[in-house]
Amino acid sequence: MYLGIDVHKRYAQVAVMDEAGEIVEEVRVENTNLDDLAQRYAGAEAAIETTSNYYHIHDTLSEHLDVTVAHPKELNQIADTDKKTDRVDAKELARMIRLNSVPESYVPTDEIREARALVRGRQKLVENRTEYANKIHGLLSDHGITEDVKPLSVEGREFLRELSLPAPWDILLESYLNVIETLTDEIEHVETTIEEHAGSLKETQLLMTIPGVSYYSALTFYAELGEIDRFDGHKEVVSYVGLNPVIRESGDSRIEGCISKRGSGRMRWILVQSAYVAVHTCNDEYLSRFYNRIASRKNSKKAIVATARKLLVSIYYMLDRGEVYNPPGVST
Repeated sequence: MYLGIDVHKRYAQVAVMDEAGEIVEEVRVENTNLDDLAQRYAGAEAAIETTSNYYHIHDTLSEHLDVTVAHPKELNQIADTDKKTDRVDAKELARMIRLNSVPESYVPTDEIREARALVRGRQKLVENRTEYANKIHGLLSDHGITEDVKPLSVEGREFLRELSLPAPWDILLESYLNVIETLTDEIEHVETTIEEHAGSLKETQLLMTIPGVSYYSALTFYAELGEIDRFDGHKEVVSYVGLNPVIRESGDSRIEGCISKRGSGRMRWILVQSAYVAVHTCNDEYLSRFYNRIASRKNSKKAIVATARKLLVSIYYMLDRGEVYNPPGVST
């Protein structure tokens, strides 16, 4: 049997297909009852699409079924239907798993999930704190206060607490500052856990031998890439992260455009930041030489993106070979 399971927040639409391609059952099941369904069809193949809650559902179903997680973007490109309903989607998933044509998505291990939860959780806290800093900037602007105040610094918050604003903006300013300080404490708490977690993993210990790569960036690299042996070479890693150039060919012409930007924007951002630190702060000989060569022909923005790609290739080989950072052509 083949099960197509269209998962939603609280329920799943299920289509069961037999060997002949006939639908033998269609049912809507509460997610809490998916274990019963999986036991009933134990040994069957199933396909689900990635959702925000797919980890738990995948693990539940995998106790009894051979589960494939479908990549949503690629699935939409090759699905044999332009209709979008729960029943249609479930039947399409069943059809594709029967034909062994599901575009498979990576399912991270428990260790990778933990790393992702930590770095993504920190990022969300930082984004929330920045949002409240921006609220304060807007509040100051509304009252004609032009001083360059940094609400995220201790000195900036001390200045703001001494500021006299009319009601109710004084209350709002105090509330925003309290939120920022609370979030700062929570970020520091999470960062302590990240440091401990990164320090316990051999992969992140290797990555921290790269000049300028900290606990957080090392754990982000590890979390976003996952198990390195799932990639077939460095070109596949570069494409996965979205740092590969988009190629346009027409006749005899071949033009390399901007990077594809597919995959994790979080990973691309931290790679660019790490490349910048390596070149401009740590004066890494290998990456600096490469950056300067590109910058002399193009511009600094393109050069730093190309350097981030170069750094990613080094990361791939470090993890693949289990080696510390030791790039070629660098004096020791």
